[in-house]
Amino acid sequence: MKIKEKNKLGDLIRQCSAPFFAKVGALPQMHRILICVLTFVGVMGVFYYFFYMPRYEEMKRLGDEHQQLKAQLDIYKSKAALLGKFKKKMAEAQIRFDSAMAALPDKKEIPNLLTDISNSGKDAGLEFILFQPRAEVKTEYYAEIPVDIKVQGGYHQVGEFFDKVSRLHRIVNIKNINMMPGKQEGNLLTSCTAVTYMFVEKKVSKGKKKK
Repeated sequence: MKIKEKNKLGDLIRQCSAPFFAKVGALPQMHRILICVLTFVGVMGVFYYFFYMPRYEEMKRLGDEHQQLKAQLDIYKSKAALLGKFKKKMAEAQIRFDSAMAALPDKKEIPNLLTDISNSGKDAGLEFILFQPRAEVKTEYYAEIPVDIKVQGGYHQVGEFFDKVSRLHRIVNIKNINMMPGKQEGNLLTSCTAVTYMFVEKKVSKGKKKK
C-alpha cells in the first residue's frame, strides 16, 4: 500500500511540474540559465536564513560566553596567586613577630634578666661599682628598661662582658659606653647603659553599657 501511495504521489508531482518544465524548456538558453541561477540563489538563501544563520548566531553567542568565562577564570587565577603570596607573607611575618615576642621578656622575667646581666659581668671578672635600673620608658608597643652600669676591670674583661650580654636569650642593647683609666694600672672604669625591652599589651577599653 505504501509503495503504491508513493508512486501515486510521484506521478502527481510529475504531472503538475511537467507543464512548468515544458515551458522552461521552450525558453531561450539565456533565460533557462537565469532561472537556474535564481533558483540556486533562492535555495541558498533559504538555507542561509533558516539553517546557517541560527546556528551561526548560537556559535557566536557561545564563543562570546567562552571568552567571558575565560577572562573571569584568568582574574580568579591571578587573585588566587596573590592570595597565596599574601598568606605566605603573613605566615613569615607571624614567625618574625613570634620570634621577636620570644626575645622580649614579660614583667615577671625582668628581675631574673637583670640578675643575668649582673652575673655576666661578674663571670667576666669585673667589679661592679654601679648597677641601677631606671624607670621604664613606655612606647606604643613596648617599654624600655634602662640600667645604669659602672664597672671596673681590664679591657678584655669588659669585652667579654659585652659578649656575654649579647648572647643572652633576651634582647639587651648596650649604649652610651664610656671608658677611662682606672685607679689601678691596666684597669678601666667603664660606664654604660644596658637597655632591655618588655612587651606592653594594649588594654581594650570597654564601652559604657547602654541603660
